[in-house]
Amino acid sequence: MVSNSWIEADADAFVKTWSPRCGADVALLAYATRLVGSEPDLAMHGGGNTSLKTTIRTLTGEERSALFVKASGAAMGTIDPSGFVCLDHLYLKKLRTVDSLTDEMMADEFRIHLLLPGDSLPSIETLMHAFVDRTAVVHTHPSAILALSNRDSGEETIARALGSDVGMVPYANAGLSLGRAVADLLDTQKGMRGIVVCHHGLITYGTSIKQAYDNTMEMVNRAEEYIRNNRRRLIHIDKDLSVETAQARYARLAPVLRGLLSPASGDPDSPHLAMSLVPLITPDVLGLLDSNPGRGIALSQPLTPDYLVRMKSHPLFVDNPNYDDGKILREQLARDIAAFSDRYEAYGKRYASRLPEFNAAGFDLLPRVVLLPGLGAVCAGRDIDMAMVVRDITNQAFTVKRAIYETGGTYHGLAEEHLFDMEFRGFQVAKMESDPARRLRGKIALVTGSAGAIGSGICEALLSEGCNVTVTDLPGESFDAYADALRARYANCILAAPLDVTDPASVAAAFQKTVEAFGGIDIVVANAGLAHVSSLADMNLDAFRKLERVNIEGTLLVTAEAGRLFRLQNTGGDIVLVSTKNVFSPGAQFGAYSATKAAAHQIGRIASLEFADMGVRVNMVAPDAVFSHGSTKSGLWKEVGPGRMKSRGLDEKGLEEYYRTRNLLKAKVTAQHVARAVLFFVTHQTPTTGATIPVDGGLPDATPR
Repeated sequence: MVSNSWIEADADAFVKTWSPRCGADVALLAYATRLVGSEPDLAMHGGGNTSLKTTIRTLTGEERSALFVKASGAAMGTIDPSGFVCLDHLYLKKLRTVDSLTDEMMADEFRIHLLLPGDSLPSIETLMHAFVDRTAVVHTHPSAILALSNRDSGEETIARALGSDVGMVPYANAGLSLGRAVADLLDTQKGMRGIVVCHHGLITYGTSIKQAYDNTMEMVNRAEEYIRNNRRRLIHIDKDLSVETAQARYARLAPVLRGLLSPASGDPDSPHLAMSLVPLITPDVLGLLDSNPGRGIALSQPLTPDYLVRMKSHPLFVDNPNYDDGKILREQLARDIAAFSDRYEAYGKRYASRLPEFNAAGFDLLPRVVLLPGLGAVCAGRDIDMAMVVRDITNQAFTVKRAIYETGGTYHGLAEEHLFDMEFRGFQVAKMESDPARRLRGKIALVTGSAGAIGSGICEALLSEGCNVTVTDLPGESFDAYADALRARYANCILAAPLDVTDPASVAAAFQKTVEAFGGIDIVVANAGLAHVSSLADMNLDAFRKLERVNIEGTLLVTAEAGRLFRLQNTGGDIVLVSTKNVFSPGAQFGAYSATKAAAHQIGRIASLEFADMGVRVNMVAPDAVFSHGSTKSGLWKEVGPGRMKSRGLDEKGLEEYYRTRNLLKAKVTAQHVARAVLFFVTHQTPTTGATIPVDGGLPDATPR
């Protein structure tokens, strides 16, 4: 059961922190909203909103009636008072009398009647909060409530489960219609403590935000108890189908499926929009998809229209997938996805006239959820966070629909035209707008030698542009600490995979972990390398061979593995080799490094020839000495620096100054400079492959370039 998480001491501490900026009431509103948003069975990924009616004082001393309501798209689980919009409540109540209100008109009214400045729009359900004549309102989409309401005879089931102090209204379009329906029922039945709106969830209220929250918890627990007492297990897990088998199938299939689910971008320099994939593979999901009623249950309409903008009106179900023959399975998936696209295009044409804001030219026809018996569900999103949202929503849908079936009910979905209206409403689409500055949104990169100075600079640059990154390096405490620090900043966008580039199995494992985590790979940065100081005459052969294995064989193994994956994915890709100025200007006593890096450089040039037919670009960056990145020291210079300092009679600072002053621009070369060169290539600023960008400040003896 969902438990009441309100703790007075925590609430008091939250108020103490925030009330100087917003007042105690609004601080408590944010605290309660966090409690609701942190419980997936109450509000899946922001699927709900809260509000509070209070007063604010203007600069002239006038008291104004104010409605604080959650901003559209604000994350409930982490919200603070800045995540609420403050509106003129007295004016909004008057909108209950207007005949109609388009989304554009509603948005304009909200903007005009802000009492506190801000860029955010309030929730699409703001008018419901304004019309409900109660101090505090909590609106959620609890799984247990949806399992009672989203069925034939839902009103009778709600009455039996929740009692006479909870009312129910039929589905109404969010906005003016929903606000009126809820307020009308509340006006006629004063004793109610909550209202269920079919396909919209639960609305509770009170004289305080705590009372509204407590009412939510009580109603949800009533619903959960009813389901528990009336449920019979009708769908059973197939013990012959293991999660491990399904996960292995996914690892083989993901790059193929990711390529097929990547929409055309319209940009010839980057022909596909990158998608992230996340699997949903559990015993319950496998049992459902392989059961007799599973197909019908899984293909029924979404639980609530709030989810449509993320996952579309229905998934793709692949019948009898052939996991034994990769070629046949690819062809089957391509046919099924094409058929889905045709059906979705027809769906758009049928209802396009209903919404003036619908843009048929930008209509994405590809599925967001692919259901594969024997594997599970594969969920797609424009970045990893969105793919995870789709996964969680899909899992909730399976859980709720299965509960309806196993309590003797029949799922009741919304009509197709209502689904279309909500999927493409301007208010909803606006929540999904991305930051145009993040040029690598949804892209997936694997970087070798990530924990060093250059590698860490490259990883941070990729992450800052919206890329998912697998950081790799030799295992150890320093690598673990580095990965943990990045994960604290970038959360789901980071995967850590220990990797020895000289071990084919280790290379293959790192690529597979990346595929399992993100769905595929778009960018491979081959950065791992070793150096050694010795004259040719005194060269230790074992030392040379060590460099040969890392710098040459490691580059070959990583490049070859990338090529195999890119061919499966079939959406192009980028390989960037971190080369060195020593390829063009080798140094005395640096023969092992110069020779092996030159060989690696040549591998990159050959790969640019061999991979071009796949749309894969292979380029090199050739930096001069980079000594550190922040607190991260260069492993290469830790190895060769002492000898270089000794031969020149310099200390560490003097050595860095020597390398700065020897280039034409007198520039200190940094990891950020190298990272920008990598970004130039992977953001496809020019149609370039097989090229090298020197990052050395201009070294006359390193020309021609």
